[in-house]
Amino acid sequence: MSSIILLFLCLFLGFIFKKTQIFPKETVVVLNKFVIYISIPAMALHYLPKIEMSPKLLFPVGVAWLGFLISFLLFSSLGKWLGWSKSLTGCMILMSGLANTSFVGIPVIEALYGKEGLETLVLVDLPGTFIMLSTAGVTVAAMYSRGSTSLKQITRRILRFPPFMAFSFGVLLILLQLEVPEVVDSVFEKLSMTISPLALVSVGYQLNLERRSKHWGFLIMGLSYQLILWPLIIFILYKGVFNQSGVNINVCILEAGMAPMITAAIVSTAYGLKPKLSNMMVSIGIPASFVTLGLWYWILNM
Repeated sequence: MSSIILLFLCLFLGFIFKKTQIFPKETVVVLNKFVIYISIPAMALHYLPKIEMSPKLLFPVGVAWLGFLISFLLFSSLGKWLGWSKSLTGCMILMSGLANTSFVGIPVIEALYGKEGLETLVLVDLPGTFIMLSTAGVTVAAMYSRGSTSLKQITRRILRFPPFMAFSFGVLLILLQLEVPEVVDSVFEKLSMTISPLALVSVGYQLNLERRSKHWGFLIMGLSYQLILWPLIIFILYKGVFNQSGVNINVCILEAGMAPMITAAIVSTAYGLKPKLSNMMVSIGIPASFVTLGLWYWILNM
């Protein structure tokens, strides 16, 4: 219950801070960079070395990869059929195919499933969502933007991405069967606990609604895929086809139904892929996801 209270309190505080202008305009940039450069790498280094390698790891990792692949096939086809601009098609692929598995996902999953849920979330988030954003996401952004990005530049960005570096080091520890010293692990754990409050304040700070926007049709289309169709596909595939169950599978389904990824919106804006639509997808998608996630949680516990 305390995690749910924390979730809504931090969202509310972020919204109030923006309206009252208590914090400077650069607040979101600072908060996001702290989470990306410190909090998420710390979480990776705390949880990854404790994970036992098994074929079941493919299920959480596969959530993001399947979701992005289907998003690419769906919206690139729709874009050609309906005559969308390159920037609109790229925006729809990015914003619909990458879920907010960390900034919103962590407090939600922690509230519902505790630390057991976070162990699965790490696998969905780091080798899944963040690696997908760092590789295929950046590639798609470059493909559909006006400028051009070389393979060398893309590779450099991937290798220098802090969560990717932390993930790579964590995997190395697993392969070498090495344990992080208890004192250091405790530091990582405490740093990882900053993700929820900082990320949620950042999300609350960015909430924005444009009632007269021309993007509402595309927004509804993108959110319908992300909040309903994507988790439905994972539900049918994992529970129906592969006959899997348990907390880890439930977390996979809920993670597939998270709101659009804030970092994807940052990348989309940086490449000129419909910045206003990207912002609306995040601003509307986050509160909408609380409703759809509640429905999915009810379905999973029927």
